[in-house]
Order: sequence, then C-alpha cells, then structure tokens
Amino acid sequence: MIFNPSARGAKARAIRSHLDILSGQAVLYATAGPGDARALAARAVREGFETIIAAGGDGTANEVVNGIGDVAEGLNRVRFGVLPLGTVNVFARELRLPSNLRRVWEILCRAKEERIDLGRAEFNGQGRRERRYFIQLAGAGLDSRAIELVTLETKKQLGALAYVVAGWKALGETHPLITLEASSRATGELILIGNGRFYGGPFGFFPNASLGDGLLDVCVFPKVNLWRAVQLALGLFTGRLHRFCPAAQLSALSLELTSPGRVLLQLDGENVGELPATLTVEPGALRVIAP
Repeated sequence: MIFNPSARGAKARAIRSHLDILSGQAVLYATAGPGDARALAARAVREGFETIIAAGGDGTANEVVNGIGDVAEGLNRVRFGVLPLGTVNVFARELRLPSNLRRVWEILCRAKEERIDLGRAEFNGQGRRERRYFIQLAGAGLDSRAIELVTLETKKQLGALAYVVAGWKALGETHPLITLEASSRATGELILIGNGRFYGGPFGFFPNASLGDGLLDVCVFPKVNLWRAVQLALGLFTGRLHRFCPAAQLSALSLELTSPGRVLLQLDGENVGELPATLTVEPGALRVIAP
C-alpha cells in the first residue's frame, strides 16, 4: 500500500490510526513528495508484489498506475486497488466503492478482480513529448486552468470547494480555442474526456460511458462564460446536463487536441503538460480490484 504520511483530513487520520492493523496485512510504502508514488509502485512491481494499493486521491491513483505501467508487463502482472483518501475520489465513485474505509479494506482483501480500459495521453511536457496513463478522465481548457489556479492552502481550507473558487476566477479570463480531431472535428474552449461516467465528483458528464467499452467519451463546450457556468450548474444539479448546457458529444478510440495558445492538459485531476496532445484507450489493460 502506497500512502502519503503527511496527508491531512479525517480519512488520513483514520488510516494512520489503523496503520498497526494494516501493517500486518500489507507492506506500507510512504511517499515523501510528488512523483514518489509512481517510483514506489514501479519498485513494488520489480520486487514481485502482485497487488498494489493507492491510499489517496485520484492523483495518487494515477501515479501508482503509471508506476505499474513503467515496468515491462507490469500491468499484466499486478492487480491495482484504491483506498480513497482524496478530496474528490472520482475513480472510487466510478467503482462504486463505499465511503467506509473498513468496508473498502475488506473489498481490497477479497481481491475480486476485473479488467478495465486505460487511457493514454501523449503531450508536451518540460520541453519534450511525454506519455502518461489516465484512469478516469482528462480535460483541457477551463478545468485545467482552474486546477492551475488552486493553491495548496486553499485546497486544505476548502476541500473540493477550492476548485469551484478557482473555476470562478478562471471564468473571468480569455480562453484559447481548442480543436478536437477524431471521427469528426469540433472546436471549443473546454474539452472533457471520460473513460468512465463521472467528472469532478458525482457528476455524470458522460452518461453513456463505461470503463469497459474500449472508447473514450468526449464533451466539447464551445464557450465558457458566466452564463454557460449557470447552465452547467443547473444541468449538474438536476441531472440533465446536456439539456441545460448544450455540448457536442462523441465517442472515439483516439483523438487529438491542438490550440494556437497555451492550454494545459489535466489527467485524473492533475495538470501534466500542454497541448498538442493525442489521447487513446487501451481496452482491458488495467486489472483493478472492485466490489
């Protein structure tokens, strides 16, 4: 189990209070900073572990999966599990994991396994092209800019509301137009890509998506402004997103995103680089522990 010992919050405290119990059932690897979860996961694969659990949020889960994938045949050799300790835990919702951590741990110990699709992105990062897996979602435009504006202090104080505050700030900015090339072409200021149904919590942006259909689902929002934000909120809270907030929708095996301006790309809620980016899906590539 890969765990951030400096994590804060009620769930993190609950895990620390049970570390003695867990230490008898799992080997605990503690992270010390960003990127450590990926390196520790790769190390665990090389040491022969058959089950690796990410104790954290969607960002930690993403790092661990990428660490597993960094080792040859790692994705075939290892089961992946998640103990949701993050701010939002979208992937845990997608798997229908309970909120009670003891019940989640029981599920993880039973190790009932299924194979799900795994997204892969190629993008500009730190002066070179990089590749990275994503489990649940990706996005470019308003959402990646909002993630950039979120400070660690605000996130600690407000939790998930920190992203709402940052999104409000981002709405006041001018956003470059993004072009999507897939089976068809579309342009917009916000493009969201889902491997599963949920984005940002319990919000079903992709009602027809499935972790096992071999496709990425895409929503393209032509404009992002205050009126669109009101429409989006109405759609989310009534469960009728695409009625209140029109967006182009499509499914694709692969897609390309480009923009004439600087646009960040986020994967599983963390910014990783910039456009241009190519996103694809690897059907059934991830062995995951599910209820």
